[in-house]
Amino acid sequence: NFLNGKMDVANDFLYGYFLVIILVASGIYFSYLTRFVQFRMFFEACRVLVEKKDKYNKHHLTPFQALMISTASRVGIGNIAGISAAIVAGGPGALFWMCLMAFLGSASAFIESTLAQIYKTKDVFGFKGGPAYYIKNGLGIKWLGSLFAIILIITYAYGFNGLQSYTMTSAFEIYYDKAGSNITFAQSGLPIGIGLILTAFTAVMFFSKSHIIGKVSSYIVPFMALTYILLAIIAIVLNFKEIPAVIKMIIESAFDFKAIFGGFAGSVIVIGIKRGLFSNEAGMGSAPNAAAAAHTSHPVKQGLVQAMAVFIDMTICVASGMIVLFSQAYLTKQTGVSGEVLTALPLVQAAMKEYFGDFGLHFTTLAVVLFAITSLIG
Repeated sequence: NFLNGKMDVANDFLYGYFLVIILVASGIYFSYLTRFVQFRMFFEACRVLVEKKDKYNKHHLTPFQALMISTASRVGIGNIAGISAAIVAGGPGALFWMCLMAFLGSASAFIESTLAQIYKTKDVFGFKGGPAYYIKNGLGIKWLGSLFAIILIITYAYGFNGLQSYTMTSAFEIYYDKAGSNITFAQSGLPIGIGLILTAFTAVMFFSKSHIIGKVSSYIVPFMALTYILLAIIAIVLNFKEIPAVIKMIIESAFDFKAIFGGFAGSVIVIGIKRGLFSNEAGMGSAPNAAAAAHTSHPVKQGLVQAMAVFIDMTICVASGMIVLFSQAYLTKQTGVSGEVLTALPLVQAAMKEYFGDFGLHFTTLAVVLFAITSLIG
């Protein structure tokens, strides 16, 4: 209890005031420093994406494959369940602040991925690099680079990946029929079975070469992302009369004085920025590892590609937000079996079922599974 208490205090500070100040300040600084490169060179980033693979380096990642790997690590349960939870906890305005943070954060993504390309190294398996490499070789602080690598490994092994797998497994709870039994979904053994299958698949991908992961991600991510966005557009069209009301609801919530300053650590701004960071990972130091593995003629090209990945992530987050905000499940505060108001993944599943029937429910589950898998291997 003592250790948990200390960790909660540290988490509240680092993942609250400190996080907001550092992220916003860094985003503004890098945007100014690069003269808003994320907007100024957007079309150049699109051109870089379609560059052909070097015939002499067939086993190196193309810019597009590197984008898909980093997008796969960014696009996960945070884009679906996380956005829903943010809207319920902070209000619709959280979506506005999340988008604003994505615009600023894309400059941070550009900087960190460009540096990863500059200080990358090469071995028999291809290129490798990331923050640990440019902290060590660029700043000359070897111990800090090693510490960063250790913290990142621990964070992803026990934090991010644990949350991804937990949410993916919980997506199947809605299908569990107790049939009069007192055994809950968690006690049924199904989560363990799902976890073992996920572990086996992830292990196979983990011990494969990076270009194999790139191929898998380049097939799954675009298809699922485009389909999910298309369904969100259909949901918006079906409720086109409500568009002005929803936009008004977002703006009013985003700039509501009480929502902004009332209990700042739990305010709409902090919740929006925190969920934005968890989703797009801009400035976190994870995506540059994929960026370093790409074969490109100039480091800046990969920086542009990774800045675009933040926009892709933001688009999927907005799609999730719209799906939730247009639904009666959210507007009427629909409750689940336990009697609690729906939030996170169950709310998205209820909203999608509301729009598309059982197909919407099944697709949401499939999307969560595939996004979680690609996020794990990314």
